[in-house]
Amino acid sequence: MKAASSLVTGSRPTAELAHEAVSHALARAGVDRADNVLLFLSRDYARNPQPAVLAAARAAGCLSVCGTTASGLLTERGWQLDQSAAAAMIISAPDFAAPPDELLLSFSSHGLLPFGWQADTPRAGLLDSDGATWSHGRLAEHDSAELRLPGMRASQIASTGMRILGELHLVDQCRGYELQRVGGHRAIDSLCRVLPPDLREHPPWHQIAVLRHADEPGMAILSANADGSLMLSDVLKPGESMLWAIRQPLAAEQQIRTAFASHRERHAPPAFALMFSCIGRGPLFYGNDDRDLQAFREHFPDTPLLGAYGTGQIIHRAGSNQLYHNAVLTLLYESSHV
Repeated sequence: MKAASSLVTGSRPTAELAHEAVSHALARAGVDRADNVLLFLSRDYARNPQPAVLAAARAAGCLSVCGTTASGLLTERGWQLDQSAAAAMIISAPDFAAPPDELLLSFSSHGLLPFGWQADTPRAGLLDSDGATWSHGRLAEHDSAELRLPGMRASQIASTGMRILGELHLVDQCRGYELQRVGGHRAIDSLCRVLPPDLREHPPWHQIAVLRHADEPGMAILSANADGSLMLSDVLKPGESMLWAIRQPLAAEQQIRTAFASHRERHAPPAFALMFSCIGRGPLFYGNDDRDLQAFREHFPDTPLLGAYGTGQIIHRAGSNQLYHNAVLTLLYESSHV
């Protein structure tokens, strides 16, 4: 099995960028054609991606081209957020069937996780709203595409980047999306009791979340009200337990480094990897570079990587597929026949 990636940028979203990305990846792998291509395109392709998808298929010599437009692209060599770009991973592999329980790569341009995906086969992938998706070399129906890679098995590493603040609290009182009282205190007072002192006067609302459990998707705080209640992006019920959490760059970086190090100690080096990050994480979160990508390169220096930044990450957890935000999902692939 051979795999390689390439990221190409240009001044306009042309089909030639996709052709060039696939051609460069083929050359790096030392093969003339591919059995599967994952193609990610920048968001400015969303209105008419089909010419680029066909160009990628012609360059690869196969019709198995699957992917999505995204808010940004990355490979092991770097990332791109503000230019027209095409990124491709080519995979040349024996014709083995995919394991029936293998994660189904899934891409959607809906605003929410498609209802039918929540409890069906295990899935992993990216959601980027108002974009476009494709599979089998053509635009996908219902703005959702999926692919199961033959003969490959993925290890899933998810990093929510959340630092838990304090212990579990019980919800005392709420009204719809409005969280009113927690653990005997007004919601805002309960939060301020666990925030670091330097953040209490002006809490960074966009970085704070409410969690039902430590590894579940967070609920964003939409507003702080004059009565001390907080408006959330989801509904809690009286008697439920909850956690306060905050997104901080140092904690997020440490979390993913620990996960990568643990995987490297227990497994052989992966053949290739995919990374699905949030547009609110990556370089915009860390300030100068994508430290998640830096951590990947340090732990898996010889592994080809393809990735994209979107609005949501599709992660299989506890028997269901869930949509996370501000997270990063890394899939480390190895042959299921080794």
